[in-house]
Amino acid sequence: MDTIIDLQKETISKHLRAEIAKDWDAVYDTFVQGPNTFYDAVPLGIRLSGIQGVKDFHRSIHNAFPDFTVLVSGAYDTPGCSIREVTIAGTHSGEYGGIPPSGNQVEVEVAVFFVFDTNANPGKILVERVYYDNESVLRQCRGETSAPTKIGLADMYSNDMSL
Repeated sequence: MDTIIDLQKETISKHLRAEIAKDWDAVYDTFVQGPNTFYDAVPLGIRLSGIQGVKDFHRSIHNAFPDFTVLVSGAYDTPGCSIREVTIAGTHSGEYGGIPPSGNQVEVEVAVFFVFDTNANPGKILVERVYYDNESVLRQCRGETSAPTKIGLADMYSNDMSL
């Protein structure tokens, strides 16, 4: 029988593979399908409630950076919560933070917390919470040459750890 952590790892792997493939139905299937599910974008100070909120957040990121990629550089798991350090890169091809599409490349390191429903829905994500430097994303979108991009977490690893 799989442990809770094994279920979490399997779910996150499915979730990230589906994000990279832009298979949104598969992404949403990794979440609890109820009103208690939500997405927190901490740098933006927003919580998007329910599975519809999760869909809305993913849709807005996909619209802004449709070719985005995800590379995992760190993985940490405890029962009920898994954290992934990832580098997300893509082309600013849609509005983001009030900035019209610029065609600029954007790269940002993100800490993603996945909180699981270990009672009723083991192996399903209840909450996805992200932390990143939004100011550096905005500066890259605007094409500022002095915009910070990253400290190089992805460069420290030769393979994507999650997939």
